[in-house]
Amino acid sequence: MHKHIHSLMLALAFFTMAGCRSTNKTETHGYASVNGLTMYYEIHGTGRPLVLLHGAYSSINGSFGKLIPELAKHRQVIAVDLQGHGRTADINRPITYERMADDVAAALKQLKIDTADVFGYSMGGGVALQMAIRHPEQVRKLIVASATFNSGGLHPELVPMIKTIQPEVFDGSPMKKEYDSLAPNPQDWPMLVRKLVALDTTVQDWPAASIQAIRSPTFLIFGDADAVRLEHAVEMFKLRGGGVMGDLAGLPGSQLAILPHCSHVGVILEHTDQLLAMIPSFLDAPMPAANKKPS
Repeated sequence: MHKHIHSLMLALAFFTMAGCRSTNKTETHGYASVNGLTMYYEIHGTGRPLVLLHGAYSSINGSFGKLIPELAKHRQVIAVDLQGHGRTADINRPITYERMADDVAAALKQLKIDTADVFGYSMGGGVALQMAIRHPEQVRKLIVASATFNSGGLHPELVPMIKTIQPEVFDGSPMKKEYDSLAPNPQDWPMLVRKLVALDTTVQDWPAASIQAIRSPTFLIFGDADAVRLEHAVEMFKLRGGGVMGDLAGLPGSQLAILPHCSHVGVILEHTDQLLAMIPSFLDAPMPAANKKPS
């Protein structure tokens, strides 16, 4: 078991960082003071706001380095380093989806962004879901990649493996090297690992009704060999109004994409062309009538 988890995490570290250096110059960057946290953010491009929320053990560039230059050509991309990640120092509290969602919502208010599209990957996908639940007025359209709304959505063999993760698993990995180069307090790495293990092994049981009640049109993206079970992906899609016969009932406001021959890390790193073909199309489509605010 230990051998397998070490291989898994080193592979994740490699693929999360390899080839992800963005050549796009940061147009604006800074820190927002939110809920006791000093959160780092970057803003690229102009247009309708799109918020990017990265995966665990990663950072803005680690998850979105390939996507930001292209997405920023036609919209304003706001990317943040979540609690304890990248340039955002950790603070004395657990890492939870709810608190991270509140942090992002508060940061957007400081930046005077009333409403934005939100795209979250993996851990960031959970944060995006919680933003849509807890701060619905701030989320216009929602993109969730490789995330779950309950613990049963993961393949059952994954959680026992996560419990065995130790900080030294990442020694020498590109992920750890990036953390050391960006983190305000690199000595906090063991604490970050412990908090993320706690996050991933705490029972996640968000009510189906809360997913169903999300007002934002939703695009769900998974790999066909993801850490998320395909049955869970379909369950979430149905809760978002999918699973109907479009020829008779009309197309739902939400969408589902299953990327072929694609693992969890592959969703964000190995299918950039597919994401760039699908995401702008979803974001630029007219809002469904049911989601439009009365004038």
